[in-house]
Amino acid sequence: MVNKIAVIGSGSWGTTLAVLLGDKGYNVNLWVREKGLVDEINIKKENSQYLKDIKIPETVKANNSIKETITGADLIVNAVPAQFTRETTRKYAEFVKENSIIVNVSKGIELGTYKTMSQVLGEELKNVKIVSLSGPNHAEEVSKKIPTATVVASDNLEILETVKEIFSTSYFKVYPHDDMMGIEICGAIKNITAIATGICDGLGYGDNARASIITLGLVEMNTFGRHFKAKRKTFYGLAGVGDLIATCTSKHSRNRFVGEKVAEGKSLEEIKEEMHGMVAEGIKTTKAVYEFSVKNHISMPLTKQVYHVLYEKKDLKKAISDFIQFV
Repeated sequence: MVNKIAVIGSGSWGTTLAVLLGDKGYNVNLWVREKGLVDEINIKKENSQYLKDIKIPETVKANNSIKETITGADLIVNAVPAQFTRETTRKYAEFVKENSIIVNVSKGIELGTYKTMSQVLGEELKNVKIVSLSGPNHAEEVSKKIPTATVVASDNLEILETVKEIFSTSYFKVYPHDDMMGIEICGAIKNITAIATGICDGLGYGDNARASIITLGLVEMNTFGRHFKAKRKTFYGLAGVGDLIATCTSKHSRNRFVGEKVAEGKSLEEIKEEMHGMVAEGIKTTKAVYEFSVKNHISMPLTKQVYHVLYEKKDLKKAISDFIQFV
């Protein structure tokens, strides 16, 4: 029985899921770092910084105290960016109930450790049941109740039906899956491909080039995932090719936006300023995946060139030329 839900992270996706769950009648505590945003959510019932024009239900309460947010929660949603997940989890680990359910919705690979978010959560939290949720789920559309689908996966198959029922709505279709590592890798790699696609579009290379980049991104997703024994069917499902297409083609995609701005000659610092607090997970994930692929001799030519462009300021035309010659 789930009576209290805690959502850790008040960005667009965390807020969207808090609204979805609150609309279903669950009591949701939303952890928010910024005190001013706490007041806006609780008094005005809106989050104008990350999710404009969406009314937040009375069942959702924002809280600046992570202890109060977590204490007594039967289900916790990890919605903070990947590179902050470990640090944030350590702040609330001692307040987590035994046998509570942790649903990860963050997409990325941790720098240095090269761990997925379920692995990070598993290391920091003991005696909990971990689930990952992933799919083509732009917050801007889900928050407006535009129909979409997603998958939930866990090593603990008994809780999947419970999580499916908690998150399912008439517009948010949830499918249980048995490959948690696979869907997390898909969610991370597709962001790298989206940056490459954004560069391609920013340079005006057209539909053929975009389709080629997306296809090669799917190949790299498969290559990287197979190293971790991810299942082949995962790459061709919602969390794989589904999320890949959405992220590489949507106007809502932050990672695609990064690529477009890189094509305009903007630096990463300038791009981050333009994003006004939003996080493009693909920037740091590119570094993590590239470093891991080099250490483990995994051929990932697309990721390699995106890394050189982002972190070594390689000339775009030279990067594209080297990439084409390699593949």
